[in-house]
Amino acid sequence: MIINPFFDHGGIDKGLFWQILTSLQRVALGFSLAVVVGVSLGILVGTNRLMYRALDPIFQILRTVPPLAWLPISLAGFERANPSAIFVIFITAIWPIIINTTEGVLQIPQDYNNVSRVLRLDRKTYFFKILFPATVPYIFTGLKIGIGLSWLAIIAAEMLIGGVGIGFFIWDAWNSSRMSDIILAVIYVGIVGLLLDKLISFLASLVVSEDQAQ
Repeated sequence: MIINPFFDHGGIDKGLFWQILTSLQRVALGFSLAVVVGVSLGILVGTNRLMYRALDPIFQILRTVPPLAWLPISLAGFERANPSAIFVIFITAIWPIIINTTEGVLQIPQDYNNVSRVLRLDRKTYFFKILFPATVPYIFTGLKIGIGLSWLAIIAAEMLIGGVGIGFFIWDAWNSSRMSDIILAVIYVGIVGLLLDKLISFLASLVVSEDQAQ
């Protein structure tokens, strides 16, 4: 496991590299969908007071639902393990993204909005010059929370859906009493989680720097 994490003997008999790669692919897809939908919906809700009053209580309720509680629903809907796991990632990550994006829009200083009205900025200019730059820090706060929850959720989900993935690898190692494999896998999980967090922080620094430069 340590010397050769790249072995592949077929089926679920794969090294830790392939186990983690499979999990990361699921996280990447589910999280990307959550980013697109979450940021878009967050901006829409944040700019519409009526929608905010109607939907914010629903978001606050749904965000407290544990990730694995969505798994039976997704399995019933998709009837396949892989799409179900991706849906769990999506539904886990989307709430902090929506909530933080919405909060970012609501926190835009009123003076900025007043200036945009005086200058009669069109919607496109207002979005790229005022709304988006002011909301970026909040968006990336939601992304950092979301990516952490996504990585936690996929580990737990894979323990139940089986197949290739670091979560099922840990569960299978437990059933086979391979405690050393479990410890090694947990270390890998922690390192990957840290790298994902650092990646979001790095992207945030790039975007924020570009906005400041403009």
